[in-house]
Amino acid sequence: MTADHDLRRSPLAHLGEVVAGQGDRQVTLRKIPFLAQFDLRLDPDAPAAARVGRALGTPLPTAAGSVATAGAVRVLWLGPDEWLIVAPDGRAYPSRRTLCDALGDEPGSVVDVSANRTTLELSGPAAREVLEKGCSIDLHARAFAPGRCAQTTVSKVNVVLWHLDAGPDTAGDVYRLLVRGSFAQYLADWLTDAMEEYRHPSLTSAVSPVPQG
Repeated sequence: MTADHDLRRSPLAHLGEVVAGQGDRQVTLRKIPFLAQFDLRLDPDAPAAARVGRALGTPLPTAAGSVATAGAVRVLWLGPDEWLIVAPDGRAYPSRRTLCDALGDEPGSVVDVSANRTTLELSGPAAREVLEKGCSIDLHARAFAPGRCAQTTVSKVNVVLWHLDAGPDTAGDVYRLLVRGSFAQYLADWLTDAMEEYRHPSLTSAVSPVPQG
């Protein structure tokens, strides 16, 4: 019998790694197909917030646009009473039942939205320049540093935009764009087109699948 997860298909299953440019003008686009995602709503001042934080392994972030980390789990601040919990597919993370138990009888909700969005990753020294073609928020590091997130639009598509803290060994910026599956192809096409000016004749787009991050 085929396991349920073997029947999943990413909206961008055909997308390989798209590379354009070279050196300090390089940018790469790839898909991250199956991130686990839970939408959490609760009062940040209620006792349940501390219990949920203990279940996650990190207090819920309370500063606008901040991201908390607990191992492979990331907790993205989406609003005063809303967070998005994100973890790599197949990794250990608190289940929805665990989070609901932590919530208890207090007002709030935990919704599995893993199938609602897919994820595109844009990285490289020119990544910010590409995003700035279609995103109205200030993406300069002074305003949107690594470890920040925002609900915004890119080329009129609603996304959760997340600037990853990629570490000192990574050249350039790394952004993840969490987008609804029905808009994923349009956004991937727009980003690919926005990368075109950085394309170099010696570089081509790969068609092989990209391992999940």
